[in-house]
Amino acid sequence: MTRHISEEGPISATRRDFFKTGGALVVTYSLGACTSGPRVAADQVAPPKTVALDQVDGFLAIDAKGRVTVYSGKVDLGTGIQTAMAQIAAEELSVPLDRVTVIQGDTLLTPDQGVTFGSQSIQNGGMQIRQAAATARQALLAEGAAKLGVERGTVGVRDGVVAPKAGGKGIDYGTLIGGGNFRLTVDPKATLKDPKDYTIVGKPIARIDIPDKVTGRFTYMHDFKRKGMLHARVVRPKAMESTLQSWNDSDCRKLPDYVGVVKKGNFLAVLGRTEWAAIAASRTIETTWSDWAGLPDQSKLWEYVRSTKVSKDEDLQKVGDAAEALKTANAKTVTASYNFAIHTHGSIGPSCAVAEIVNGELTCWSASQQTHLLRKQIAKMLSMRPDDVRCIYVEGAGCYGRNGHEDAAADAALIARETGLPVRVQWMREDEHGWDPKGPPTLFDYQAALDDKGNVLGWQSEVFIPDRPKDLAVALLTAELANLPHEESHPGNIQGSLAIPYTFPNIRVIAHWLAETPFRPSWIRTPGRLQNTFANESFVDEVAAAAGVDPLEFRLKNLNDPRGAELLEALAKLAAWKPRASQVAASGDVARGRGLAYIKYDLVRTYVGAIADVEVNLKTGKVLVTKFYVAHDCGQIINPDGLRNQIEGNVVQTVSRTLIEELTFDRSRVTSVDWASYPILKFPEVPDVAVKLIDRPNEKPWGAGEPTSAVVPAAIANAIYNATGARMRSVPFTPAKVQAAIKLM
Repeated sequence: MTRHISEEGPISATRRDFFKTGGALVVTYSLGACTSGPRVAADQVAPPKTVALDQVDGFLAIDAKGRVTVYSGKVDLGTGIQTAMAQIAAEELSVPLDRVTVIQGDTLLTPDQGVTFGSQSIQNGGMQIRQAAATARQALLAEGAAKLGVERGTVGVRDGVVAPKAGGKGIDYGTLIGGGNFRLTVDPKATLKDPKDYTIVGKPIARIDIPDKVTGRFTYMHDFKRKGMLHARVVRPKAMESTLQSWNDSDCRKLPDYVGVVKKGNFLAVLGRTEWAAIAASRTIETTWSDWAGLPDQSKLWEYVRSTKVSKDEDLQKVGDAAEALKTANAKTVTASYNFAIHTHGSIGPSCAVAEIVNGELTCWSASQQTHLLRKQIAKMLSMRPDDVRCIYVEGAGCYGRNGHEDAAADAALIARETGLPVRVQWMREDEHGWDPKGPPTLFDYQAALDDKGNVLGWQSEVFIPDRPKDLAVALLTAELANLPHEESHPGNIQGSLAIPYTFPNIRVIAHWLAETPFRPSWIRTPGRLQNTFANESFVDEVAAAAGVDPLEFRLKNLNDPRGAELLEALAKLAAWKPRASQVAASGDVARGRGLAYIKYDLVRTYVGAIADVEVNLKTGKVLVTKFYVAHDCGQIINPDGLRNQIEGNVVQTVSRTLIEELTFDRSRVTSVDWASYPILKFPEVPDVAVKLIDRPNEKPWGAGEPTSAVVPAAIANAIYNATGARMRSVPFTPAKVQAAIKLM
């Protein structure tokens, strides 16, 4: 039996024949030897277990050998939190670390602890696991005491064995629970271990995932396979909102291992039995798309942002009456405007996903930072019950925020649903840079007034940023192209950290929420806080200079926060800061300077201070960050080695974003679709990083995945001023911008 879509030749099918038409849907393909053999269901579906956030069994299991499994809804995006989660559980349960395994981001097995973002994995997710482990430990101690026939207060636990404190025979966890369920509600008041007794938390434990990664044994998302799997490539529109007018795959049918096409609306995908067949077909298929030129002129981007309709204004911080203070007679006024370019996520490996449907249930493997949210979005897109969708996290190439992983997963899910076969979708570099959602352009206006003694009388800042839809989600590109149900896109909490930590008597911070933004927006590493802290801390330096006060002295003078002051003093000592109120004189063609920036993240958590040392080539305008000093206080430190790695990664990536990265586009689409047109920092340009960690073992831990990034751009901008006297108010600080700023001196 054969099916075909034209008279030019049949498409054979050896196992299942398909030819569907209905509305806008067209599915055509042939099946060959790749589908022989039994169908493989989703891997090792475990017996039903609770994923409830208030149940110990949602987070923990202990088998008959005393091995602990931790179920984490937060996932390790290459940041080391898998190791930290294992440390937290091992410490609280008093078991050796090598007996702990962490399962991450499997919607069938792990609780929904929210998206892995916002530097909340340890702060929130880890503490939920800690409290569950403390509840379990108390129950195991009570059970052990009962079985040993002694009072509860007379026993302790070590290496997973409950035994009398005075010595004697004990009983191990495996015997006590033996693979059974705890059936316990997490006790929010369960007594935690005293930090003075820690043997695992607070220690520099080597990351548990690194050995397999350096030896090539690790299975990344891109390595993941299913038996009988087809390979797919999505054929992208020629412009962001083009419509597909026609397509012809006759030449594709001449290609070895070509299978066919899945089309719905403007979603068009080609299928192959091999990766190369899908790539070749995507380059061979003939398509006609409508014209579209609705993007703003990039050269007039900031005029576009400033003229965009404002949905509403919102005061994010209001102290006293800034408007009246700014009118003070004879006050010295300082004004400035700043802007921060559109960035793409730029993950080194393009997004990838695999999906399959078995008995009406869809399983999707993805490097998504939000498997539980992705499950809901895919179910909505395909009009399925969420209970019939399972998303499983498989580590990929990092994401730095909501990049293309979820869209690739949606691609695979739609194609798997239409074909009934396992499907792997691998994005190409031009897909990743061209079609992942973007960090939105951000524009700021600032005003301050000072008295004749250099005291700040009033401070006002205004930011122009895209409005926030109700749902915290980014619309799936697949759903948009195929005209399937989807949410509006949410750009992330981009108002964060715009409020300032300083004790000026009159402050007003205003958000102008804009009705639209050029590209589908999403959260990108340190969303909002990076842009807002750049503007805040750059303007603080400008005000300090106008007051004739050293930047460090100015900050300390206007902080009423002993913990913040302690951090800044530790930073000054680390970097051997020398007070100054003006820039350093240039020597020859290279000017050297240093700049300072500070943040208390969202005004409620992690403290970071940074000092950047830079060299500015006065002839070329090129900036080199030679050294970066960071003082960091995130409360209790789980793994100091992992924390240092996080801080260093923040610095390296954000130096790249500050000096080099900028999305380019014409009126129709993104044009920076490769590493030549969207360059990133190279190894010779990576600064030396010195870190001072302030550990507070008796405090709760806060996040570290983002806060250091927030201070990088302002520290560099202020260092350039110190070196040259030129103010850099537009990220990135390209050589052309630096030269232009110097000429304005």
